[in-house]
Amino acid sequence: MAQKTVAILGATGVVGTQMLQCLEERDFPVGKLVPLASERSVGKTVTFRGEQVPVQLASSMAFEGVDIVLGAAGDAQAKELMPEAVKRGATCVDNSHAFRLYDEVPLVIPEINAGDIAKNQGIIANPNCATIIGLVPVWPLHQEAHATRLIVSTYQAASGAGMPGLTELEREMACVASGDPVGQTKPFQHQLAVNLIPQIGGFNEVGYTSEEMKMQNEGRKIMHLPELRVNCTCVRVPVMRSHSESITVEFEKPLSPERARQILEVAPGVKVVDDPANSVYPMPLDTSDQDLVYVGRIREDLSAPDGVNSLTFWCCGDQIRKGAATNAVQIAEYLL
Repeated sequence: MAQKTVAILGATGVVGTQMLQCLEERDFPVGKLVPLASERSVGKTVTFRGEQVPVQLASSMAFEGVDIVLGAAGDAQAKELMPEAVKRGATCVDNSHAFRLYDEVPLVIPEINAGDIAKNQGIIANPNCATIIGLVPVWPLHQEAHATRLIVSTYQAASGAGMPGLTELEREMACVASGDPVGQTKPFQHQLAVNLIPQIGGFNEVGYTSEEMKMQNEGRKIMHLPELRVNCTCVRVPVMRSHSESITVEFEKPLSPERARQILEVAPGVKVVDDPANSVYPMPLDTSDQDLVYVGRIREDLSAPDGVNSLTFWCCGDQIRKGAATNAVQIAEYLL
């Protein structure tokens, strides 16, 4: 397979570092790696295939000769630099929020809508991590019974806030253990250690956060379901890695828990872990550092009105890998 020149924008962050690992693990045909970051990271190196590769300054000129760009930077940098990369002939897979809802930009989970990749005009957007983890198991059930409504509660790990989130939770836990005051809690609004924070992002005029609206807005686009209704509550929890979600799905057609398990057993990207009688169900510790979405606690929705077909399940997935880096590399594999 022809070797590609691959740039990673934001190569020294949590997601960028994971992208490097995924490229290596999946034997992506990288002929030349171009790690890009802000000025404070220039001079550092990243490890790729046993070699130290120097980090370059993220700038327009850095994309000369690049075939594929994997974006792991913030919105502002993505908006500034991704179009510059496209002008220079690169195709970009961007993990920021910047382009996700643009009509001309495909928003892709390969297990669901890989066909949309072919419609790209130079930029393909990676969805939000919680959206990916939730929709990977929802999609095969939708194909069987047609989903009309989702009620979702997410339990999102500290690493969803990047390296600052990880280091802050570690610091807070050390303070709690030693009895010291926690003090400032950035990037979180409140202390996260021994606590839960029911806010991720800012609130809109009707009381939903930006993170909560992503599940509906992105889900409608990915699944080609403009009428999909979603009620989502996103909570930051004191877990290092892997997001968890409780999902109730209403369907047009009947779907039993037994049939749902059969569908999910063979669904791409899913692993059924569902033996509650023996305390076997998905948990963040088990789903970290791998690429499948674990699904369990599959059961009838006892609150559903008569005549409404509804199931509830619990799922967990590594939001740094499948929720970000791996999903982006999977999209890049389709570009080959």
